[in-house]
Formats: sequence, C-alpha cells, structure tokens
Amino acid sequence: MAVALALGLFLLVLVLIIAQPRGLSIGWTAAGGAAVALLLGIVSWANVGTVVGIVWDATLTFVAVILISLILDAIGFFEWSALHMIRLAHGRGLSLFLLLGVLGALVAMFFANDGAALILTPIVYEQAKALKLDPKATLALIMASGFIADTTSLPLVVSNLVNIVSAGYFHLGFASYALRMVPVDAVSLAASLAVLYLFYRRSLPDAVSTAALPAPAAALKDPYVFRVAWVVLGLLLVGYFASQALAWPVAAFAGAAAISLLLVAHRSPAVHIPKLVREAPWRIVVFSIGMYVVVFGLRNVGLTHLLADVLTALAAHGAVVGVVGTGVVGAVLSSIMNNMPSVLINALAIHDAAVHSLQTAMAYANVVGCDLGPKFTPIGSLATLLWLHVLDRRGIRITWGYYFRVGVTLTVPVLLVTLLALWGWSAILAG
Repeated sequence: MAVALALGLFLLVLVLIIAQPRGLSIGWTAAGGAAVALLLGIVSWANVGTVVGIVWDATLTFVAVILISLILDAIGFFEWSALHMIRLAHGRGLSLFLLLGVLGALVAMFFANDGAALILTPIVYEQAKALKLDPKATLALIMASGFIADTTSLPLVVSNLVNIVSAGYFHLGFASYALRMVPVDAVSLAASLAVLYLFYRRSLPDAVSTAALPAPAAALKDPYVFRVAWVVLGLLLVGYFASQALAWPVAAFAGAAAISLLLVAHRSPAVHIPKLVREAPWRIVVFSIGMYVVVFGLRNVGLTHLLADVLTALAAHGAVVGVVGTGVVGAVLSSIMNNMPSVLINALAIHDAAVHSLQTAMAYANVVGCDLGPKFTPIGSLATLLWLHVLDRRGIRITWGYYFRVGVTLTVPVLLVTLLALWGWSAILAG
C-alpha cells in the first residue's frame, strides 16, 4: 500500500509540474505534494530536514546566479558578447554557427544552462533577423543555442542546478568538481558542435553580411555597471574556488556577488531592481525542497533500492560499464520524468548501491546523464519547456515531434562520447 501511495503521489506531482494547468506554479505543486507525503506518513519531518540540508545551498546559489544573469542582460552584457562573436565570424556562415555555439557554452558555464537558453536564445533570434537570415538558418542557430545550453552545462558546479545538487549531496568541492568536469565538458562541446553541424549544415549560409549590425559597444545600456560587473565576476570566480579550501557554501559567494551587483545597479536607468527581484526564480527554492521530499518518499518505500541493485549490477561489469550505464540510466530517467527529480533519485540509488570505489565516478556520470538526458524530450527539463514558450511567443513554433526527432538524433552520440570521456579522464585522475 505504501509503495502505491508513494509512486502515485510522485507521478501526480510530476504530471502537474510538467503540464502546469492554469499556470499552476511548480513551487505550489511540489509544496503540496510534500505536504500530502507528510500527511500520508510517506515521509517524516526528519526527512524534510535532510532534504533542506541537501538542497539549500544549491537552490540559493541558483537564484543568485540567475539574478546576476538578469542584471547583466538588462545592461546589454550578453548582446554585447553576441555582437563580438558575430563580428569575429568575418561574414562566414560556418564560423558564425560555431562561434555562437562557443558563446552558448561560455554562458552556460558561468551563468547556468537556464541563463544560456532563456537569455541568449532571444538575442540569437534578434541577431538572425538583423542579419536577414532565412528561416532555416534561423532555426539552425536557435536549435543550436538551446542544445548547447544543456550539453555544455557540465564544467562548473554552478553551470546547472543538477550539478549543484549533486555536488552538495556527494560533498564534491568546487575545485575538485572543475578538475573532473572541465575537460569532459570540452569533449561534450566538440561533440555537440560536430553533430549540430552535420544535422544543420545544409541550412547554414556560406556568407553573411554584418554591415547592418551595430558596434558591440552600442548594446551597452550602462557602461559603468558593465565595468564593475567584470570586477565582481572576477572576484566571484576566485570565491568559487576558495569555497572548497574554506569549506564555505558556494551560495555565500554567489549571494555576495548578486547583492553587490544589485547595489551597484540600483541607480541605473537600465536596471529595474524590484522587477528583477520579482523575476528571480524563487519558486525553485520551494520546488526543490518539495519535489525532493516527494522523491524521498520513493526511497522510504524501497523503490530507489531497486535502482541501486541495477547500478550495482552495472558496476560489477567494470568501470566503463558502471560509468556509462549510470549516465544512460540518468539520461533515460530525465527524459521521461524531468531531470530535477531524476538526479536525486539516481543519487540516492548510487549512495545505496554496492559500488565502492566507483561511487564518485558514478556520481559524476549521473550529472552527465541528467544534464544531457533532458535533450531527448521537451519535458526533460523545465528550462526546455520555458525555452519553447519563449520561441512560440516570437512566432517560432517547434513541435514536440520535431524536437523529439532532433533531440534523439543529436543527443545519443554526444551522451555516449561524453560518458566515455568521463570514464577515461576519471581513470587518468585515479592514476
């Protein structure tokens, strides 16, 4: 009976989160699910405390990073960056495609995949219009920006909410995480650009006229805040790496940077602070706690132990099967039921599995799977659903059928290559 209740509640909450009927907030849905789980006795208040301990640093860091991204977007930072990349292409269509992909990877690296997908995609669309690209070329650039945002969100703890949660759960320090994942992310970027080019090569123009584009400096709406932002971002990066040595939460540094930029920008005519604060993803804090309480119910009734047995069996066949298999499991779960619950379900299973020396490598494989797996289907991540909504408002309708066909075709090779790179690099680091 308890198994049926826990599984039924999880599926109901998941459906409501994905569908969001009548605009129902994902925060309210997850919080309601957690409350029902408590009332039914599926979870205890002690479990709630455990979940808060796991996710508080992750969610507050994520909110801070998005706040920083919104401020930078308001002053034209990302448009300035895009214009520089477009000019670097020197009118060559292929160079434009590749450089915008690299820009997407850099934005995802430092400002999270959500920032790359939701902030950079509209900019790419507007620049494509300014360049007078045809619809096929525009679609190629937009799909590439959305794809790259997730497949290259591996390198730093702050590059994806999945990364932050995993790092917190398995106690992975910022520097240790970067050492493991930056080289792997470089492989993922190369593989992503390769498959995107092969898929969209016939849609790309040979030459592009950039004469009508403004100078990058024209995109800046507040040069003073722009200059200060570079200093703040530099100090933030130092703080990120210092967090491991100091044993301080990453949220402390991200929060300090966000507050500093808010104080600097509060008099800027380009930045509307109350609006930015309202638009920050506060619901993610409630969502993370509520969703993970519901997921903890699955653990309490033994369902994650079944997955732990699967992972144990994979690890028994050696490191390569254990690492690649864990990543594939994470990717499949993410594509079916969203990557946010999937990352914790798999993390709980890895913790309970008899994998011994492979646990850390499998934890990183789970990150790869849950970062890349959402690209299989539109429901794989909340960012993808919002990305599709943003495009629909601009008159670009990408059907779920088209997305699924493209997603499977592109993601499968990138996922496998990236997981093999993780296995190889982990073996090198292990000596």
